[in-house]
Amino acid sequence: MAVPRLAFENISKVFPGVKALSDVSFDVAPGEIHALLGENGAGKSTLLRILSGVFRATEGEIKIDGAAHHFKRPESARQAGIAMIHQELQQVPHLTVAQNMFLGHSLTRFGGIVVNRREQERRAAEALAMIDPTINPAAPISTLKVAQRQVVEIARALLDKAKIIAMDEPTSSLTPSEFERLADIIERLSTRGVSIIYVSHKMDEVFRVCQRATVMRDGKVVGMVDLKKTATAEVIAMMVGRELLAEEHHSHATTTTSVEARNLNTARVRDISFDLHKGEVLGVAGLVGSGRTELLRALSGADKVTSGTIKVDGKLLTLSNPRAAIAAGIGLLPEERKREGIIPDRSVTINMALPSMNRFSKGGFINHRKLKRAAEDLLKRVNLRPFQLDRQIRLFSGGNQQKAIIARWLAAGSRILLFDEPTRGIDVGAKSEIYHLIEVLAAEGHSVIVVSSELPEVMRVSDRVLVMRDGIIVAELGRDELSEETIVSHAVGKADSRPGAA
Repeated sequence: MAVPRLAFENISKVFPGVKALSDVSFDVAPGEIHALLGENGAGKSTLLRILSGVFRATEGEIKIDGAAHHFKRPESARQAGIAMIHQELQQVPHLTVAQNMFLGHSLTRFGGIVVNRREQERRAAEALAMIDPTINPAAPISTLKVAQRQVVEIARALLDKAKIIAMDEPTSSLTPSEFERLADIIERLSTRGVSIIYVSHKMDEVFRVCQRATVMRDGKVVGMVDLKKTATAEVIAMMVGRELLAEEHHSHATTTTSVEARNLNTARVRDISFDLHKGEVLGVAGLVGSGRTELLRALSGADKVTSGTIKVDGKLLTLSNPRAAIAAGIGLLPEERKREGIIPDRSVTINMALPSMNRFSKGGFINHRKLKRAAEDLLKRVNLRPFQLDRQIRLFSGGNQQKAIIARWLAAGSRILLFDEPTRGIDVGAKSEIYHLIEVLAAEGHSVIVVSSELPEVMRVSDRVLVMRDGIIVAELGRDELSEETIVSHAVGKADSRPGAA
């Protein structure tokens, strides 16, 4: 049997009071695209940090091409041919593409006194030419799209002659077309003998690009599968330890209008008109840049409305700022959860209470007993796990952070909920819980707008779907009209249902 390019042999990792990994063993062949799957907290990130030299294993060893390695630092892993591409790209915005590619090991001249920028740019251009020659190595990396910045990280790995590239949620911010481009690059790397470890919660992508998958749960390997011979449902059941039942959509929409928007204009959206009903889940689909997020920002008071009207429960609303929207019962779960949705170092309880702290304070002093009672009630209702109310919110998984933000708007008494990419970066089990929460909220009479780049998600949760393109609504689709093909055709302009459209 051929020697594996990479082998994990009985890897265990113990932190104080916690065994994060237990006897993890599997291998990856040269040129193989190998998925590493599991819910948040399964141990995937810990294992990759050991592979990349950030953590040291408590027990076990890593073998590369048959030779044992014990990495003490990231530089040792890099020298052994391992590259790590993180979900949140490790780049310095004000530096050029080439400078980022040589970050930490710049090329110098004159005895190491001066950085040889010309040589760095020449070598960077050579590496980029293998996958995307259109990227200028002298350009500031901040001017590139996310997909191009991903390509720069891959080119950096090629520059380092990486034999193993680990990709952690590489498509969380990419459009479907950008994913196809990345998939093509991954497949070309594979044909050159580069082994890829691919971590993703998006099962369609995993089955599209990977040959085998190792499935982890609770720090252990629970199975390895041939993806060409295994059903998606079987893999998901291994990940979560149970079958996720395919839930049918149940509409709770009424004829009562909760939000009436007419001819809304902002700097990014134009002539937007729609109604949202009590108990309805209204989906908004479209390509990245189509105006979906900007529509939610306008409704939440984050972006200035230059003209048009918004009525809530029949009353004209002046959205001068987010406070006005909150006072009118509107709550926004933002797309950028970590940057815009949470205060990482504060407790989950404090994060939950942010917009409604006046409910829990008097004379400038917080009534901690009252706050704790409310937190226990609301965070139990959204099934927060682990149920540790004083724990910093940054220590929770993405799915549980989202649950805390949903609880925030329940605490604030919001009746209109705006969810922007509610399951981005969340594992399949937590996704199912978020979908269930959305349906429960609608059944209770909340009105919900869901923006999502994942078409199956939009179709799963919505009673109706608005499709946006270039800042305007180009189609309104009833539930019986929903299909991926129909949504995409409107989003890209192959079909147009606007009045008077050719």
